[in-house]
Amino acid sequence: MGPGKKNAANSQASRASITRRGLMLGAAQAAIVATLGLRMRKMQLEQADEYRMLAEGNSVKIRLIPPARGLIYDRNGELLAGNEQNYRVTITREDAGDVPAVLAELRRLIPISDAEAEAFLTDLKRRPPTAPVTVADPLSWEECSRIAVNTPALTGVTPEVGLSRAYPHGPDFAHVLGYVGAVSDYDLSKIENPDPLLRIPKFQLGKTGIEAKLEDELRGKAGQRRVEVNSAGREMRELDRREGDPGTAIQLTLDTRLQNFAHARLKGESAATVVMDVTNGDILAIVSAPSFDPNMFVRGISSPEYRMLMQDDHRPLADKTVQGLYPPGSTYKMVTALAALEAGVIGPEDTVYCPGYYQLGGRKFHCWKHSGHGRVNVTQSLEQSCDVFFYEVSQRVGIDKISDMAHRLGVGVRHDLPMSAVAEGVAPTKAWKQERYGKDWQVGDTINSSIGQGYVLASPLHLAVMASRIASGRKVVPRLVRARNGVEVPAPEAEPLGIEEAQLDHVRRGMINVVNGSHGTAGGAKIVMAEWKMAGKTGTAQVRNISTAERARGVVSNNQLPWERRDHALFVCFAPADNPKYAVSMIVEHGGGGSAVAGPIARDILLFALAGGLPPLEAYPASQRGTIKSRFEALDLLDPASVGPANSRA
Repeated sequence: MGPGKKNAANSQASRASITRRGLMLGAAQAAIVATLGLRMRKMQLEQADEYRMLAEGNSVKIRLIPPARGLIYDRNGELLAGNEQNYRVTITREDAGDVPAVLAELRRLIPISDAEAEAFLTDLKRRPPTAPVTVADPLSWEECSRIAVNTPALTGVTPEVGLSRAYPHGPDFAHVLGYVGAVSDYDLSKIENPDPLLRIPKFQLGKTGIEAKLEDELRGKAGQRRVEVNSAGREMRELDRREGDPGTAIQLTLDTRLQNFAHARLKGESAATVVMDVTNGDILAIVSAPSFDPNMFVRGISSPEYRMLMQDDHRPLADKTVQGLYPPGSTYKMVTALAALEAGVIGPEDTVYCPGYYQLGGRKFHCWKHSGHGRVNVTQSLEQSCDVFFYEVSQRVGIDKISDMAHRLGVGVRHDLPMSAVAEGVAPTKAWKQERYGKDWQVGDTINSSIGQGYVLASPLHLAVMASRIASGRKVVPRLVRARNGVEVPAPEAEPLGIEEAQLDHVRRGMINVVNGSHGTAGGAKIVMAEWKMAGKTGTAQVRNISTAERARGVVSNNQLPWERRDHALFVCFAPADNPKYAVSMIVEHGGGGSAVAGPIARDILLFALAGGLPPLEAYPASQRGTIKSRFEALDLLDPASVGPANSRA
């Protein structure tokens, strides 16, 4: 092919390429024009009202929709914390204009006190002008309707329907569930990046207990709604709505009927009890008495009501189950006994002579039994609660090994539960005293610690864990959460304690004899049904020093002392003794003796757990059945007519 023909071919190819590009550019331009045309049509026809609204001074605003707070249930599906509908009214400063005038108009429609009006105006100044601020909450349906009818004349005023927390069982679960309240500036100051939900007026936040510890799960995720607001600040219509996600539903290990029974049984006392399943660590009941109604705190408790709670010497606001720390008294003797047996400083049949005191240098450490117990071995020393036996063996084993055993049994450890201020307790060592007080450990410190006095401190939770671990021989971990949104939370597998079974058996036998033996200190708390035979240990914790002079003239009995100077009464137990299922710890503040006061209460609660309902009278000694029957009839139970043995505990 000649040069001329080649040039003609190239020119033709070039023109074809240009033509294709032109067509592509033209098509793109046509597509853009078509898109713009369609968009203009949509704006002019379909969105004409919205743009007309903007032209007339209306606006579109985004409002957050608070999610439903997660519900809390007991192990059987009984509702413990729910949500109820409530009505309130808010004012937005930016939309209201003359706020005092709007407030005055509002006060003509519904009752708003001077104090409420002043609190509202103070809160309004602290909030952004675009934030709605609550004026009155809660309102009745009639009051809310009255405002809704008059909203055209109330610029910036919005009646709202919301959800508020409610606790159907009132005081029974107050300390473990805690309560919610309106978000405060202090609450916001503790959070680095607060959820926008927390800035919604009167939004409820967990303040104490499970409500606070599981706040992030229970709160849920906010929804949104787009609303048209006119130039006067009144909502004209809702343009769009997207619901949020409700909070997580939490199922606890607690049993409502057992919790109610324990709460009723402790009425009139300043006391606490914990019931644990020794096989998996489930806490079935955890009660601090007296209690309070958490519903009072949801919308703000009055000053007189709060003052009354604070001035009560039985401390209803304090959670004695996990926050209260007490000398465990003789309930700690199992710790000392196991430490001595494991260290080999005493054998199961070795004895110590008790003349009624232990001489150390020029000082006498007295046994509770002035005449002494004579010769006792480890099992007998527990049965009779001989102090001198433990004074002696503690000198042989040393405080550090006693402390190590306490930690293995769950004392002096902060257990991970979603409750407020769970205390660690104290199982002292030489290093602990030096670090805490800058002082050397003394021999007398070991003697006092061996019987749960001195520096030793434990909560009822610690003692329930201790009893459960002795009963099971495993490192049972206490837990409160059973399921989330219906999905079961597996109980952690309990590891062996690493204590020889024979050594545990000697201690268990001593605890069985405490209740069932001829010399036991808690014979009055005996369970006569063989299949539910109980093992236990009494304890009495001194809250005052007994001087030498008082001891010489005779120690003043507890019932002759003012209430606040009486000893604390303690008791720990588990049953059935041969195949343990449940453990109970009990403390009655200033109750006197563990055998007379704490033991019988703990027995009733343990029997309720075993029976799955009101204990049968056949479980009690015949001489006590009339008294027990009258006591049960006087209790304030959920449904006394229907309470009875039931296999409801899954």
